Amino acid sequence: MTAASSARSILTRLHDVMASRSSAQDKLDRVVDIIGEELDSEVCSIYLLRDGMLELFATRGLNKSAVHVTRMGIGEGLTGTIAQNVETLNLAEAKAHPDFMFRPETGEERFHSFAGVPIVRQARAIGVVNVQHVDPRRYEEVEIEALQTVAMVLSELIDNAGLVDSEQAKSLQHDGQVQAEGLVLAKGLGSGRAVFHQPRVTIEHTMAEDIEAERQRVYRAFDTMREQIDDMTSQAEFGTGGEHEEVLATYRMFAYDEGWGRRINEAIDSGLTAEAAIERVQQRTRMRMREIDDPLLADRMHDLEDLANRLLRIVSGQLGTAATKGLREDAILIARNLGPAELLEYDRRRLKGVVLEEGSLTAHVVIVARAMGVPVLGRVANLRALVAEGDTLLLDADKGQVTIRPQAALVDAFEARFAQSKKRQAELAQLRDVEPFTRDGTRITVMMNGGLRDDLTSLKLVGADGIGLFRTEFQFLVSAALPARERQLRLYRDVLDAADGKPVIFRTVDIGGDKSLPYLRNEGASADENPAMGWRALRLALEREGLLKLQARALLEAAAGRELNVMFPLVSEPWEFDAAKAIFDDQLAFLRSRKAKLPEAIRFGAMLEVPALAEVLDLLLPKLSFLSIGTNDLTQFLFAADRANPKLAQRYDWLSPAILRFLARVVQTTQAAPTPVDLAVCGEMGGRPLEALALLGLGIRRLSITPAGVGPIKELVRKVDLAEIGAAMNGWLLNPPLDMRAALSVWADERSIAHD
Repeated sequence: MTAASSARSILTRLHDVMASRSSAQDKLDRVVDIIGEELDSEVCSIYLLRDGMLELFATRGLNKSAVHVTRMGIGEGLTGTIAQNVETLNLAEAKAHPDFMFRPETGEERFHSFAGVPIVRQARAIGVVNVQHVDPRRYEEVEIEALQTVAMVLSELIDNAGLVDSEQAKSLQHDGQVQAEGLVLAKGLGSGRAVFHQPRVTIEHTMAEDIEAERQRVYRAFDTMREQIDDMTSQAEFGTGGEHEEVLATYRMFAYDEGWGRRINEAIDSGLTAEAAIERVQQRTRMRMREIDDPLLADRMHDLEDLANRLLRIVSGQLGTAATKGLREDAILIARNLGPAELLEYDRRRLKGVVLEEGSLTAHVVIVARAMGVPVLGRVANLRALVAEGDTLLLDADKGQVTIRPQAALVDAFEARFAQSKKRQAELAQLRDVEPFTRDGTRITVMMNGGLRDDLTSLKLVGADGIGLFRTEFQFLVSAALPARERQLRLYRDVLDAADGKPVIFRTVDIGGDKSLPYLRNEGASADENPAMGWRALRLALEREGLLKLQARALLEAAAGRELNVMFPLVSEPWEFDAAKAIFDDQLAFLRSRKAKLPEAIRFGAMLEVPALAEVLDLLLPKLSFLSIGTNDLTQFLFAADRANPKLAQRYDWLSPAILRFLARVVQTTQAAPTPVDLAVCGEMGGRPLEALALLGLGIRRLSITPAGVGPIKELVRKVDLAEIGAAMNGWLLNPPLDMRAALSVWADERSIAHD
């Protein structure tokens, strides 16, 4: 007998039971008889969750007097273990299992073999169905599969009859406080209910009315899913070579795997709906995943789980994300990964944080999250197994921790810390209109970075001197197609209007490489094994000249009657700057020929991110109005340490003598230039108090940082004597201490300069 025919025989009889008007208890009594008869098993018992305990609700073969009397906790005995782990047990000798617990009132002492499967509803165990036999033997795989299929149907019957409390099942399945660690992607604190970006599909109906119709639904869903995977594979960001290609190759392998489709078909043959059949096969896969010791193979099984969820959403028509339904309360978003456009769909008033199973420091979504002020924790292993929808979460993205289902005492402590943080923010807000002069009377320019329209409100709130880096690529990253000139023009004009006369430095698009766009493809990009050093930023813009022409004209028109500041990213050699500026000059000449209104002044600058540019600064500086040091990319290039690699993320220190000496040399070269050039640092380094202190000591007088960093840096500036910190830095650079960070911390502490 096949698994499908065995399960179909049972389901046919169960269909009649479920359709009857008898009581739920009577139905369960009939169910255990049917299972026992069909599997030729002397015992069949059903335990259901009630008041936090697994209670014997129905049995064939055990003492009837034990019904509603025998109870055990989650994790107690074999039945409790099945419910706790949501896994199947198949034992030839039950008593040999370490979790076996004898219950004398059941009369089970003469039975040796045991098999049990969880009754699952919404990914949680709400009960267990067991079979037992006098003879010691392991049940055949066909019997186990039939039992698992029956358990799916039972979950619907039990839920419809209201025999268990699904909320109770949720709290017991995910019980107790758990703390998980991950990689800090965007700092901050947040608390709220767990909300899954792609909610698990709830299977409402398990028994099929028309098997052929269900089969056709699965065929159509497979076709749709395969088209999606093929489209993903053809996009530039999933080009040849690298981790992305491996992931997509695995996806394609599973999507076209005939064995997977055949198993789903067999489950439909047994009488299940398309949704129940997919879930039924996945339950089997999850069982096997628990037995896999090979981490690589386990990862591949996780890929299959992800793909099965995609197939389930397609076949059920539940394709929307949690953003579609909207957030009803403060929420921490849970996702495997996330795109910037998807993040922007959420209500920021309710979104208090994001926790990802994957994610990297340079991911698009992280850049946007930082701009939004949303804390993000990434690389949290086994996240979906730890968290249930609706769980209370405390996200500490400063320390790289998330606490799941926290105890009351921890919640109180977290809220006190959060309140202290808010108080601190209020104190810093009082510095909004205070100009940042050092103790010796030098005015330091403190600007902010931006890229979203909503960032503009922060300009006035924090009292920044302007926008030292406006990332124009954000508009490209969140768009489904290349933004038209008119759309770009509106954004740039809105930014200048909101700045209200304060300077704004527009960085031309930094896309390509790890910021690939699905609507912008190039064969050369597909060969990038290290996207950060590949076909991106100005390199891409100069090759796709039309892209830069479009942006140049939009910027020139938006700044009509005002000053325009344009900065080119990832300049490696002076000729690249010349070529980019020539495109702007051509567009300026075109607009002048059309008698169009032009900017009152145009200032051009470059970002120093590629170390090679430092060697030819003397050739480039005469052409510049300003130079900005992009410390994020510069540091990883200097150390040959990919910031997206968690093993290397903490490997380098911005206060390393190598970095500080490099920056000191750039400062000296700029100061020696015959034509004055504004030198700034724009990057995460400038927003950290201790690092900012070092930069002031090196001679940096302009910083562009995240809006949240403006207040703390203003406060720091007012406590610093530039001559004093300059002398200290000169000494440390000549004779570096063993720990530069420690030395600088002691220096700051001695002068009561906060640097946390």
